[in-house]
Amino acid sequence: MKERKVPLRKCAGCGESKPKKELVRVVRAPDGTVSLDLVGKKPGRGAYVCPKAACLAKARKAKRIERALEVAIPDEVYDAMQVQIARAEEEHAT
Repeated sequence: MKERKVPLRKCAGCGESKPKKELVRVVRAPDGTVSLDLVGKKPGRGAYVCPKAACLAKARKAKRIERALEVAIPDEVYDAMQVQIARAEEEHAT
């Protein structure tokens, strides 16, 4: 049997290429709203971040997500993303 190719994506925070399923997608919907996509199925332009608070902080400081999504992201959205990633880290740890 043939092995399937695993899609890789680059983290906007640390810059490492990892399998797409290991990363969290930040998506800009067609209406312009920005949100986290934990499943990877939402429509829109996406950027990927490791499910770690440190990677999100690096991407936020360098404005890499804003450049990738071509939109300004308000602080409230970043704060909501941090909360969701913290929850995902807790779930992954248990």
